[in-house]
Amino acid sequence: MPVMTLAGGNVTLHPLKTHARVLSASLVGTAVEFYDFYIYATAAALVIGPLFFPSESQTAQTLLAFMTFGLAFFARPVGAIVFGHFGDRIGRKSTLVASLLLMGISTLLIAFLPTYAMAGWIAPALLCCLRFGQGFGLGGEWGGAALLAVENAPKGWEARFGSAPQLGAPVGFFFANGLFLLLGLGLSDADFASWGWRVPFLASALLVGVGLWVRLKISETPSFKAELEKAPPPNVPITRLLRDHTPAVLAGIAGVVACFAVFYLATTFALSFATTQLGYAKQEFLGIQLGANLFFALGILVAGYWADKSSVQRVLGTGAALTAVIGLFFGTGLGSGSLPVVFCTLAGSLFVMGLAYGPLGAWLPTLFPVAVRYTGISLAFNIGGIIGGALAPFAAAWAAAVGGTAYVGLFLTLAGATTVAGVWFAPKLRDQ
Repeated sequence: MPVMTLAGGNVTLHPLKTHARVLSASLVGTAVEFYDFYIYATAAALVIGPLFFPSESQTAQTLLAFMTFGLAFFARPVGAIVFGHFGDRIGRKSTLVASLLLMGISTLLIAFLPTYAMAGWIAPALLCCLRFGQGFGLGGEWGGAALLAVENAPKGWEARFGSAPQLGAPVGFFFANGLFLLLGLGLSDADFASWGWRVPFLASALLVGVGLWVRLKISETPSFKAELEKAPPPNVPITRLLRDHTPAVLAGIAGVVACFAVFYLATTFALSFATTQLGYAKQEFLGIQLGANLFFALGILVAGYWADKSSVQRVLGTGAALTAVIGLFFGTGLGSGSLPVVFCTLAGSLFVMGLAYGPLGAWLPTLFPVAVRYTGISLAFNIGGIIGGALAPFAAAWAAAVGGTAYVGLFLTLAGATTVAGVWFAPKLRDQ
């Protein structure tokens, strides 16, 4: 544990105090990134379909809106490769600043887009371009934030430090949904559809400024500096990664699936389905999700502490197994017609998601050596996001239309089983 010498002798400082700036940079920057991503997720559930696509049918608009939402997930692996390349060659800090800027600018520009009624198919085309920019930026964000925390962590604190960027998810979700809730309470439906939905995208500029200010004050991680002293960085990190560590990439992808599936079913899909098919008021359901989000944060904190006291594999495996169980009850709880039951369903799901999400920041880096670690964890995290996140709302909407609400959660059961397999079969890295 770090020690500081004062006039009266040695004083032992708590690791969280000595690394406060690093942890703040990991949490704040990720919170900004996820805020940007979540405001689009919320807008996709509420207004994107009617505003940016022709009114052939409500179902078609919903599916097209979710397709634009999913587009960013497919951009994320591309961003992971590009930002991972520079993160493994020139360092974590500069790469993190660039990823934050790209996603922030893409998000801000969405606020100024014309709608389909104004510009026809130009409107959804521009929307898709900016969604790609959002996803491209986020592809390099999480991996760098996780490494910033974990590669600065004192021994025995890796999971707790690694949970700092994970906490950015519920923080970003809280601000995103909270702002939409306030707008919904203060504006009529017509005003919200006309201009109110643009406000959260405009507000992102302020948050990006805060994130940049914090990140520009940090230094490079000790692990990356030590690696550069031992050997020059690989010319093409992705080539070395796939040549030497493909099994680890596949295990990492599987290990990420469960947390994404839970989150996007409990947020994006649940909001859209509840307000369009189940008859809940928008503000009422946003309030329910806001309360359930606290259990998400709690799950992350529990996971970080528990993983340091036992192992990240045990906690992640437990979270994945519980995800599979939650899937058997999720659809029935969501369609129960009782708000308390719906709240318990969402709160329980997000708490379990915290157990599956919290350890990832500490677990994924153990699969890859430092020289290709940024590329490795970014690629695994974002491809897993495609499987668990982009497909989840679309698959759930399809399952509800074909078999009814009770079938919605089966995707979670499959996702949980996939992550259990990833944790179980993950290769052991000999040389950290």
